[in-house]
Amino acid sequence: MANGIENEEVVIVKPQTDKRKYRRIVLGNSLQVLLVSDPDTDKSAACMLVSVGNFSDPDGLEGLAYFLMYVLPYASEKHPSEDSFSKYVSEHGGHRNGSMGCDWTSYYFDINNDSFEEALERFSQFLIKPLMISEATVREIKTIESVYQLGLLSDPRRLKQLQKHFSIESHPYHKFSTGNWYTLEVRPKAKGLDIRHELLKFYDENYSANLMHLVVYTKESLDKIQSSVENKFQDIRNSNQRGFRITGLPFTSEHLMILVKLVPIKEGHKLRIEWPITPSRHHYKEAPCKYLGHVIRHKGEGSVYHILKTLGTKNGLGTQLDGSASLEGSTNIQVKRGSKAGWAMQLFAHENEITSELSFFTVTVDLTEDGHEHMQDVVGLLFKYIKFLRESGICKRVFEELSAVCEIEFHYQDKIPPFNYVVKIASRMQKYPPKDWLVGSLLPSNFSPELVQMILRELSPKNVRIFWASKKFEGKTDKVEPWYCTAYSVERVTTSMIEKWMSSAPIDNLQLPAANMFIPKNFSLKDAREKVKFPVLLRKSSYSKLWYKPDTMFSIPKAFVKIEFNCPHARISPEAEVLRNIFLRLLRDYLNEHVYYAQVAGLHCYIRHTDRGFEVTLSGYNDKVNILLETVIDKIANFDVKPDRFSIIKEMITKDIHNNKFQEPSELAKVYCSLILKDKLWPWKDRLEVLPPLKVEDLVKFIPMMFSSTFLECFIAGNMKCEEATSIIETIEDIFFKGSNPICQPFFPSLHLTNEVVKLQRGMNYLYSEEDLNPINENSALLHYIQVHRDDFVLNVKLRLFRLIAKEAAYHQLRSVEQLGYINDFYLRNDFGIHGVVFLIQSTVKSPREIDLRVEEFLKKFENKIYEMTSDEFKSNVNALIDTYMEKHKNLWEESSYYWWEIVSGTLKFDRKEAQVEILRQLTQQEFIDFFDEYIKVGSPRKKTLSVRIYGKKHLTEYKSEKNEPLQLQYVRIHDILNFRTSQPHYGSSKGSFIHMKL
Repeated sequence: MANGIENEEVVIVKPQTDKRKYRRIVLGNSLQVLLVSDPDTDKSAACMLVSVGNFSDPDGLEGLAYFLMYVLPYASEKHPSEDSFSKYVSEHGGHRNGSMGCDWTSYYFDINNDSFEEALERFSQFLIKPLMISEATVREIKTIESVYQLGLLSDPRRLKQLQKHFSIESHPYHKFSTGNWYTLEVRPKAKGLDIRHELLKFYDENYSANLMHLVVYTKESLDKIQSSVENKFQDIRNSNQRGFRITGLPFTSEHLMILVKLVPIKEGHKLRIEWPITPSRHHYKEAPCKYLGHVIRHKGEGSVYHILKTLGTKNGLGTQLDGSASLEGSTNIQVKRGSKAGWAMQLFAHENEITSELSFFTVTVDLTEDGHEHMQDVVGLLFKYIKFLRESGICKRVFEELSAVCEIEFHYQDKIPPFNYVVKIASRMQKYPPKDWLVGSLLPSNFSPELVQMILRELSPKNVRIFWASKKFEGKTDKVEPWYCTAYSVERVTTSMIEKWMSSAPIDNLQLPAANMFIPKNFSLKDAREKVKFPVLLRKSSYSKLWYKPDTMFSIPKAFVKIEFNCPHARISPEAEVLRNIFLRLLRDYLNEHVYYAQVAGLHCYIRHTDRGFEVTLSGYNDKVNILLETVIDKIANFDVKPDRFSIIKEMITKDIHNNKFQEPSELAKVYCSLILKDKLWPWKDRLEVLPPLKVEDLVKFIPMMFSSTFLECFIAGNMKCEEATSIIETIEDIFFKGSNPICQPFFPSLHLTNEVVKLQRGMNYLYSEEDLNPINENSALLHYIQVHRDDFVLNVKLRLFRLIAKEAAYHQLRSVEQLGYINDFYLRNDFGIHGVVFLIQSTVKSPREIDLRVEEFLKKFENKIYEMTSDEFKSNVNALIDTYMEKHKNLWEESSYYWWEIVSGTLKFDRKEAQVEILRQLTQQEFIDFFDEYIKVGSPRKKTLSVRIYGKKHLTEYKSEKNEPLQLQYVRIHDILNFRTSQPHYGSSKGSFIHMKL
């Protein structure tokens, strides 16, 4: 071993299914390192966590630590080229990022294996001798300002800062941690401070090897990884910093027992109740907060959520459908009258750890309109349940069940990408002893009623802080938070008030979670009859198709079940789409209790709308998957329309659609782009228009109509035999299609829905400009879309290669150099097999029209890079893309989702990756240049572009002038989306038709 290296043998607890090898070392500079050897990995990764965060910001320089996170990786003395590390990583199939907390900062990246050594050396250098280029420093302040501007319209960010506002001003918790132009440019200059000097000073005073934890993950042996790490990281300076420690809690009595009413940006009513508590990190084997979070948020009978969901009768509800209403054709669709409306839609409970010395226990409730009117009863019920927990004692059965579930989850956990894995492990290294670096707090094993009772005592009225958000408080507040301008008012809460709320709260039979029927018992692996590489069509009938793939890669007792209900009538009109969505929301609502218990046991259920109808996805331990699937299918087949729940769901959907106007302009641009290109999409205004008159009767009539033409597309994969898969689908067919009065009717192959995409005309540039829906948002956005081709292996690889080569250059020029905006993305788009590429930029500094011109200018300059690229550079990029294509799936979910896309899109090209790799290996540089000239180059007669321009408050003058400007010959302005969509030629899709099935 090298001099000064500690290689103490530590037995690291790891999952029993984990074949990777681990070693903990401590370098001579006190840097703690975890080495991970995974011979099967396609990507290598590293993460450095520094135990310094925004709590360490100097007074008067808010956001300095966050600013350093952006600037530090920019350049080093050894690699002085601007942004060279990011460029190298991107060019070799990787990504890099950073993140920050109150007492930590993480820097991390992944990259193709063959380039890892060089990347790791570059990574180490900016931690050893960062350069912090002056020009880049000034530019990145604008990035911080962009982040701040985004936060001004983000409800979570605004609430977080308001929570901090109610604390001792001299405590670091009170600080504004993001920073902005004022804190990092204006005020420092006024004080005569050089911000670059302050950055270097902060780095020198806080970044020390003894405060760092490094995870290195690659395919090499542990000895080889160790040698590499020793050589590269031993020169990081160790100044033996103590690290940040807070002294005392950030609250006095003034900041506790408060009720804060605040005005959010979005529609909806949220209640957040929090208590500062003893951090359970110090008792992670006993896990008192894990236990309390589970029992307080459980959704079974007698839970806080269940009671809130079934409380409060709305006037007039229960009489919307009289007893004589016709239910013809819907013998399984029932209407239950007299149901209760409900006060809550969601309830969450968990510990929110800030540092090792500061933590909160938090309960968040999404309130309905009735719930908002009964806030005091909601809070009273929560305190009544806490009292019940305190007085009834801590239940060993619940703890042991939770402990068993956690042990199963740990030992059979899915493998995740190295990029995510190293970040997760590095965060645990800061918190736990080396033997528990992989497990952290995942395995509660010591039952300690005393510790749970200690936390329960802290969940008292004397310790509570209540934050109540609603648009109904507009005009009724008297204060404004200084950083994010959140309007609020504050009231005192007394013990006697809360006791009164408790006495008036609903009286019900409070209960702990019931025994969980979904906990798996059988973990045996089933032998596949044949080692098939790709999904096979196992069965087809007039009612369904069943694709099947047994697990041949992951050797884990889990299954994946996907069932799509292909219903042509589900989206024939805005009204149909809204009713379909109400049906699905109600279905999820009815299944909430079952899905919660299944999720706790590691079995997940997702029900969502699709382009053709809706789908049910189950993923998790195969032992109990049938029980959950039977429950879901039964709820669909015997669907109850509960009038009062209908009213609540309708209320929620109305708010969700209203909240479209509070999306970021960049998100709005994506919505408009889809509306322009994709058939059978309905604008949010059309959906909002049909909502108010909808009644229970409308849903009762719609459901049989939706199912009147149905076809099931199914895929079952994982630890399940083909006989089991066949039996599942046969049973579902019997339920829906057989019997004297079947729920569903099959339809002919010719009726299978096709998805059509607008075919833009060659040589044309289409423009759609719109004012942002949020009148106070200063951000504008541009989406610049280049439509290229229908699904074709050769063109696919050329387009993806272009994106790989151009991505870092676009990011560097448009975001880093020109500072157009923090949201600056460049990605591939695939609409039902029609491929293209998108530039998406959100900005306050330039109008969408100006950004459009900057994108075109970038493409013009980028031509030189394409033409001047050396043969070696071209081969390097091709090899990087081949490595990306050849990445193995990490887990069953990832593999199954990949194959499901081929199934549901109708392409069935399961060997897509392998085929495209072969094409790449034969691709010549001239063929790639020809592709660029034909489809991407500015001015090409075959190029097809669509620019979606969203104008925010700051650029409304430009919006008005642009609307009146005459266009050049090759430009078309879109005024009415639906008219444009219907008037244009379309690419057709045979998605789902029988003619594409391969037997």
